Amino acid sequence: MKVDVILPTYNRAHLLERSIQSVLKQTYLNYNLYIIDDGSTDGTSEFLKSYESIPNVFVLKQDNRGVSAARNLGIKSSHSPWLAFIDSDDEWLPKKLEVQIDLIKKNPHLRFFHSNEMWIRNGKRVNPPRKFEKSNHEIFRRSLETCLISPSTVIMTRELSEKNGHFDEEFIICEDYDLWLKILATEEVGHCEEFLIKKYGGHEDQLSTRFTAMDYWRLRSLAKLAHNDLSPEKLVLVLNEINKKAPILLQGYQKHQKTDEYETLLKILNGLLLE
Repeated sequence: MKVDVILPTYNRAHLLERSIQSVLKQTYLNYNLYIIDDGSTDGTSEFLKSYESIPNVFVLKQDNRGVSAARNLGIKSSHSPWLAFIDSDDEWLPKKLEVQIDLIKKNPHLRFFHSNEMWIRNGKRVNPPRKFEKSNHEIFRRSLETCLISPSTVIMTRELSEKNGHFDEEFIICEDYDLWLKILATEEVGHCEEFLIKKYGGHEDQLSTRFTAMDYWRLRSLAKLAHNDLSPEKLVLVLNEINKKAPILLQGYQKHQKTDEYETLLKILNGLLLE
């Protein structure tokens, strides 16, 4: 059961070795690692030359087009039936793939799995807020507020990724939120209670700290989802979340006189806001 591991990176030469080595030290060995340099300018290209001679490691390069395009390049350049992801600032624990492959074998009807994760901030393990609980309990409803599933914990079938159009390359952030919601809307997913990755945070180049108004991107995703063929129950949940998030963001745009942003969001949400 071969797995293609997709690792996008941009200007993280100082962090990259940790994430790469965590893949290379896996106890499960039947994998290929695709590292996609998304137009880095910090020496990443030079650093990656030392990995180009490893038989199951493939280094790809593209102009800077964002994390979605980088992941999609890795997906489309690879061939195995299963896909796993790791962000360049995260670290897999040694048995990450082994544990998930065992889950796949025990649950052949499932096409998507995720796991618990350790949060590391400033070198210390911390407890995440309760709303980030990773269990599958009402996971679709809870995932509407914020992204609950970290890409670095995910293993999924290529077929499922293709069915949902991979990662939306128009999204500069929240692209994982967008894809996971499409999957959770129709798919039963597996969850591993073991902690299989270390998720590092707090550094300056995190996308979530570089971009404001993340709810703009979440609302774009929710608006797309509302026009999908959802069950009536899920559609109500999506519309409720839109009507919870949108007034706050629209009010902020008005307050700061961001007319273009205000009009753009209204157009995206056309017909989805309650009077």
